[in-house]
Amino acid sequence: MLNNILQNKKTLVISIIVVFTLVIAGVWMFLNQPSSEPIGMILFYGDTCSHCANLEDFIVKNKIEDKVKFTRLEVFNNQDNANILVSKAQICKIDLSQGAPVPFFWDGKTCIIGDQAIMDFMQNKAK
Repeated sequence: MLNNILQNKKTLVISIIVVFTLVIAGVWMFLNQPSSEPIGMILFYGDTCSHCANLEDFIVKNKIEDKVKFTRLEVFNNQDNANILVSKAQICKIDLSQGAPVPFFWDGKTCIIGDQAIMDFMQNKAK
């Protein structure tokens, strides 16, 4: 009888340790999973957008990427990128009822919409 009680306690302790270890491992994995969203400044564009092409010409001509680091995300053909744009637009409380505006630039905390506004921002940032 005493052996059964001791064996049950030992089994219970081992079970608790295993469950605790699994929970800790799960939490660690959840907290350390890589983010699918880029960090930092992001330029959202559409591959058939004329304003985006105008902005791209400005970026290349003025060698902006040598001075300002940002990630480009195409949104017309990539739903994941479009979802990221929507999440940033929601932070800025931008009305998306007419669709997501491009070019769209996220500087890490604010939204900048339109080729000229983004060019002005990049020009100032590149100084």
